[in-house]
This record gives sequence, structure tokens and C-alpha cells, in this order.
Amino acid sequence: MVSKPHGGKLVRRLAAPKTRERILSEQHEYPSVKINHGRAIDLENIAHGVYSPLKGFLTRDDFESVLDHMRLSDDTPWTIPIVLDVEKPGFEEGDAILLYYEDLPIARMHVEEIYTYSKKEFAVKVFKTDDPAHPGVSRVYSMGDYLVGGEIELLNELPNPFAKYTLRPVETRVLFKERGWKTIVAFQTRNVPHLGHEYVQKAALTFVDGLFINPVLGRKKRGDYKDEVIIKAYEVLFKHYYPKDAATLATVRYEMRYAGPREAIHHAIMRKNFGATHFIVGRDHAGVGDYYGPYEAWDLFDEFPDLGITPMFIKESFYCKKCGGMVNAKICPHDKEFHVRISGTKLRKMIMNGEQPPEYMMRPEVYEVIGSFENPFVE
Repeated sequence: MVSKPHGGKLVRRLAAPKTRERILSEQHEYPSVKINHGRAIDLENIAHGVYSPLKGFLTRDDFESVLDHMRLSDDTPWTIPIVLDVEKPGFEEGDAILLYYEDLPIARMHVEEIYTYSKKEFAVKVFKTDDPAHPGVSRVYSMGDYLVGGEIELLNELPNPFAKYTLRPVETRVLFKERGWKTIVAFQTRNVPHLGHEYVQKAALTFVDGLFINPVLGRKKRGDYKDEVIIKAYEVLFKHYYPKDAATLATVRYEMRYAGPREAIHHAIMRKNFGATHFIVGRDHAGVGDYYGPYEAWDLFDEFPDLGITPMFIKESFYCKKCGGMVNAKICPHDKEFHVRISGTKLRKMIMNGEQPPEYMMRPEVYEVIGSFENPFVE
């Protein structure tokens, strides 16, 4: 069966049309708070149930419980603090406020609690480091001094250039049901697909009814592939190399925290809310630099027997010249001299130099798609 939403019920926090109309007509009567793009995306993910069971931004009890125990205060597994920070609140507990992204009123929030926190403690507990060179840590240090907890109602969606590829949890659950899939494995990605990805996805698909490829769209670092390049590359891969009735593609907007093992659990929870029963956990999942061990995320899943989604640990694949195909260390008996590791960095360099990667690294159709863009990379 398609997995139950995390916490048992799929959250929907969308203002009813009449309520929305009324709030928007009275918007100048509410205290207002400007939020950045990442917070606005978090709001959408709360409202559409991607972050079920959260109904809003964390209050102090939940925030501290997540930091200390990787669980909400009611013991539900939860590893990443979803919080709203402000410099200095111009409102009080009990107020209703409006959250704006640029000039767009995104949501109404019922302020339950305003509290202070230690940025250093936040960084060390979530990212296992307080090194400001870590992108997640640097973001925490740039946050406001107060956190605001309380439930939200979504008033407006952010402009979405990829609406055609966007499915919400309520829609993916219907899709999986219509296809008759009882077991679904989800794969998170921020990259164009190479043969290593394809090998891992198809190895996992062997054991379940359906494969759900769920690329993350949103802010990326310089040198990453642009969102539209990733989508078009997967489209062509699906067209030529995936069985039509056993795989589907839908995007999710989400801002990476690069929190390694903790974020791997968070990614699994998000896919559980979409309806997936299994989740592929990669090597150095959600890591950055050398802050986490390559398989540290695998170990953390042992601490969550009640997660409600089954992790699939598939060893990193490589091309073996002797085997003549993609394999992994568990199934290939040959020495390292015959192995060719498929490195995303190496592929990017080849593509930047106008060099076509060999077919055992990347499908020619995928390379053609990348080449059709004047500049496929974020600048």
C-alpha cells in the first residue's frame, strides 16, 4: 500500500477562497513580515503536506526536541528545524500576521510563540559543525535573533516556471493508486542523470512496483545544472530507457540544507508524504565538503525503526571494463584497475570543455539535451 502520511494525516493548510478574499482585502490591518525565497518555499511545503505533520513553523518545545532528539515533542521522527526567524518582532504572541515574499502576501500566520535561540547550538546539533564555510551553518548565522512559531494558511503560490512538472502529495498519491502501484521507491536528485544514477534507480525498481524520480528545484550553487536542463535530461531518459508503466517524474521545490545524515532522514519523510514506501539513500547523501562520512546517513536510519518508509542502501556503482557494464563492489570481483568511477564533477568538466562523455558514463541522448542549451550551468 502507498505509505501513510508522516504523523498519520496529510496536512492541507490552504485558505478557503472566501477566507483568502477577506484576508487580502484587509491585508493592511495585519502586522507584516518579509520572508526570503527559502522560507516561502517552506511555507508551500507545509501548506501542501510535503512537511506533514507540520501545520506551521516550529514552536520552542518542538524546535528544542528536534535539535536534541531528532523528534518532535510528541515523539514523531523529525530531523530538520523548519523555523521562521525575524530580527525584531513588531507583533506579539496571539497576533495574526501576514508573511510577504517581495510584494506578494504568501500566508497568514497565527503567532503562538516568539522565542530566542543559540545559533551556535543550532549549527552544531544540525550540521555537526559551526564552521561558517559550511553553507547550512553560514545560513544559520545570517538568521534573525528571534524565532516565531505557529500555524499558517497559504494565500498565494509563488510563481512557478515548472508548474507542468509539479505534483503535490495529494496528486502523487492518486497517481500511484491509479497505476496500481503498492510499493514505490523515490529518488531525490539535483543533477542530470548519468549511468550511475540509472543503475541505482533500476536496481531499486527491480524490487518494487514503481519508481518516483523527484528532482529538487530551487536555489543552486554556481556550476550546478540549471533546473530546466535537469528536467529535459530526465524526459529524454524516460522516453528511451524507462518502462512507461513503471516510472514517473515530478519535481519538488525545496532549499537544500546540506545537513548530511539528518537531511537524508528529512528527504525520506518528504517522499513518504508523497506516497513512497521506499527511499534510495545515496553515498554522502545531502553532504557537502568532507563534513560527513560517505555512508554516515545509512547508519542514522538505524535510529528510526518507526520512520514508516524503508531506506534502500545501494552501493555506489562504477563501470567495470572486465565485467563490461555498470556494477558495484558487492557484485564485481575485479581489481580497481578495471573500474571507472563516474564522477559528476568530472562529467561537468568534460561537458564544459565540449567533450562528449563515453557512453558507459552518460547516455548520448542526455548529452545532446545538455548541449542544446547555450549555457546549461548556473553562473
